[in-house]
Amino acid sequence: MGINTNKFQFWKGPSAILLGLFLFACKIIEAQEILRPEAAFPYTLEANQNKITLTFQVQNGYYLYRDRFGFETSTNGVILGEAEFPDGQIHEDEFFGVMETYRDQFQIHIPIEQSTNHNEMEFQLLLQGCADIGLCYPPQRWNNLITFNSDNQSVGSIFANFLSATDVNDEPLPPDEAFIMDVRVEQANEITVSWIIQPGYYLYKDKFEFAVDGSIEIGAPRLPNGEITEDEYFGEVEVYYDYIESKIPFSRASPNEVEIQLQAQYQGCKVNSICYPIMEAFRNLVIPASSVFAATTLNESAPLMVSEQDRLANVIINYPLWAVMGIFYGLGLLLAFTPCVLPMVPILSGLIAGQGERVTPTRGFLLSFSYVMGMAITYTAAGAGAALAGGQIQAAFQQPWILILFATLFVVLAMAMFGLFELQMPSSIQNRLTTLANKQKGGTFVGAAFIGALSALIVTTCVAPPLVATLAVIGQSGDVFRGSSALFVLSLGMGTPLLVLGASAGKLLPKVGPWMHTVKVSFGFMMLGLAIWMLERILPGNITLALWALLVFFAGVFLGAFEALPNSPSTRQRLRKGLGVIACLYGALMVIGVSLGGDNPLNPIPQRSFLDGSVSNTNLSSLSFAPIATVTELENALTQASNDQMPVMVDFTADWCVACKEYERYTFPDRDVITALDPFMLLQIDVTENNDNDQALLRYFSSYGPPTIAFFNREGEELQAYKLVGFVNAEEFSSHVRQISSL
Repeated sequence: MGINTNKFQFWKGPSAILLGLFLFACKIIEAQEILRPEAAFPYTLEANQNKITLTFQVQNGYYLYRDRFGFETSTNGVILGEAEFPDGQIHEDEFFGVMETYRDQFQIHIPIEQSTNHNEMEFQLLLQGCADIGLCYPPQRWNNLITFNSDNQSVGSIFANFLSATDVNDEPLPPDEAFIMDVRVEQANEITVSWIIQPGYYLYKDKFEFAVDGSIEIGAPRLPNGEITEDEYFGEVEVYYDYIESKIPFSRASPNEVEIQLQAQYQGCKVNSICYPIMEAFRNLVIPASSVFAATTLNESAPLMVSEQDRLANVIINYPLWAVMGIFYGLGLLLAFTPCVLPMVPILSGLIAGQGERVTPTRGFLLSFSYVMGMAITYTAAGAGAALAGGQIQAAFQQPWILILFATLFVVLAMAMFGLFELQMPSSIQNRLTTLANKQKGGTFVGAAFIGALSALIVTTCVAPPLVATLAVIGQSGDVFRGSSALFVLSLGMGTPLLVLGASAGKLLPKVGPWMHTVKVSFGFMMLGLAIWMLERILPGNITLALWALLVFFAGVFLGAFEALPNSPSTRQRLRKGLGVIACLYGALMVIGVSLGGDNPLNPIPQRSFLDGSVSNTNLSSLSFAPIATVTELENALTQASNDQMPVMVDFTADWCVACKEYERYTFPDRDVITALDPFMLLQIDVTENNDNDQALLRYFSSYGPPTIAFFNREGEELQAYKLVGFVNAEEFSSHVRQISSL
């Protein structure tokens, strides 16, 4: 007579959360073999009609949980009583908290409270235990058939019959064999991570996490839909069988080759068996240069597209240095005639005009040269520093108090040119202020260089493709010399028209006579206009329009709009009065525009006011942007757009960004642009404050500041080659957007 046993079996249903990892632990601790549960927790069983006694001999390095024991019988007429446990050891468990556990040898007694005469009894033992190395076995259910002799006594050991060929062959695979991971780059801005999942295994969708150590920024991973299953621990979950492929978009500021390390976290299980702990894998990966992908397109119908900034960055890296210098000098000349640089013209003109009779072509050129060198050196140093530090130094100089202070300086300079100091102050104080004003106006070469340096940081706030390219080369490749050299000659190109202006000042500006007063007052109005232009970055549009109205109206008064012409006026007098009348009328028109809600001095009357031939409050169709403040908000929006199969446009803007204002006034209100953007989800990131969240978003896109516009296709993939930096007019913009829509 003895005890017959069936082989043990796992509880049905995938076991999760805390559950063992056998061969994985073997790789970590090679010298220690991880035992199967029946070998780790052997026991013997003795029974009679009144009691069952279990004697455990737990192997060293293993333990059992007291509250995970369970005892059941399916034999009719048999009722088991409450088990009698010895005192265990208190253990701080990483999975369950404070638990009572058993180690080494111990006994459990299970009374049989009711029984009928029988020769055998089915008995189920439930238990769960762990190993000290940090793995836990799934809950076990071991079935036993107890037979009794004539004296109602059982004999024998239960453990002797546990192992079977089926058990040995069903041993879980090591995780790197159960889930075979592969990482590759198939597109210029996308990493593909895939797993081959062995039959009988699966991975959880919500357990994937990715990070990189390298000079790229990754976006939200894109995962396909999985299969819904009911998990014993997690409830309803989404899992993958057989094969899973994740697409991870990334952005980089430089098109050259870069090495990264990808970190992936994931978790999976064996069906009706163990669940592996969260697994972590590292893969070193070389991201090829963008040029490697030049022979392919984003899809078969899409034309090859390389962003302007990437093309220029490639020029800096690969072209001869003399060619780089020539190209970027020419680009600087082109930038000199954009709104980013034109505000420097009245500044420098005012400095030269302030010299009065002392101005000569030589002195004008030297003052201009000092101004341009101050601007170029500061621009280069600030740009290189920003690229190496990963920040945007210019943004720090766009704080409202700095802009107000600088605008106030221009107002003071304008008042001095109007002769206000002479009218209001004693001559002794006036002489001192005039001397001080001359110094501040660049009366000395050092002063001109100082004003040029301030202009580089405060007045010139635009981000254009050549600037982004130079910053990218410095920040990503570390080639400070080539990047800074390109940035320096770019600055010289921007300053060349200013040098021409300075050299010709002695010829263009009369030295004596009433024209001197006219020229100085004219530059005074320019200074006031520059002050208003700077305040546009922080003041509402209707207020700045009102300021422009006042300025233009009083400029008309200065030109003689309300002065009577002499009996025989000259052509010059007629022309001057005519211009004055036009200026006053335009100023009055801007005042009307303010009352109608206008904010554009070049188009003061809002277009909506003329719908149906009359003033109307009906709004035209306009673009509606969803504000984005954090990377998390951005990724959530991109995920939603991908689910809805919508392309996405992300617009970086700031109150102090001049080109951003141009987008708002000339590009975004255009009907063709509005129509082209109709299928897009429109997101806008305002980096005016330049706080930590703003900087994180700039890093996410490898952007150095506004205006930058990024695009994503319907699958949520960033179209790096279609990124726009700098101002683009409505016609080009709508064509660009329609090209993206066709992808």
